[in-house]
Amino acid sequence: MSWLQARQTVLAANVANADTPGYRANDVETFVLPGADRVATPGRIAPLATHSRHLAGFAGTASPWDQDDKDTFEVTPSRNSVVLEEEMMKVAETQLDYQMATGLYARGIGLLKTALGRRA
Repeated sequence: MSWLQARQTVLAANVANADTPGYRANDVETFVLPGADRVATPGRIAPLATHSRHLAGFAGTASPWDQDDKDTFEVTPSRNSVVLEEEMMKVAETQLDYQMATGLYARGIGLLKTALGRRA
């Protein structure tokens, strides 16, 4: 949650400085859960070839579809790199992540209350 709050602060500063000449848009470095690399995802599961006629397939290799993760390069004549549409999308994304985290937390507390027999 602190990462989401830090990101919201940075994004609010970007929006607040949308008209400041020379201001460069910032963002918080992406948060990665510890041990997330050990979680199986569909793109990383490799099939096991148990017969010589099995095809290798595409699983376990790079995705055949390109992902366009371009950073913003738009700079206004005043050398400001804040794009309000992108900032609003990031703010909405952060808000959804925050709502998801608080919802999961509330569910976890409810589960503990149920286990303790204190559920109303």
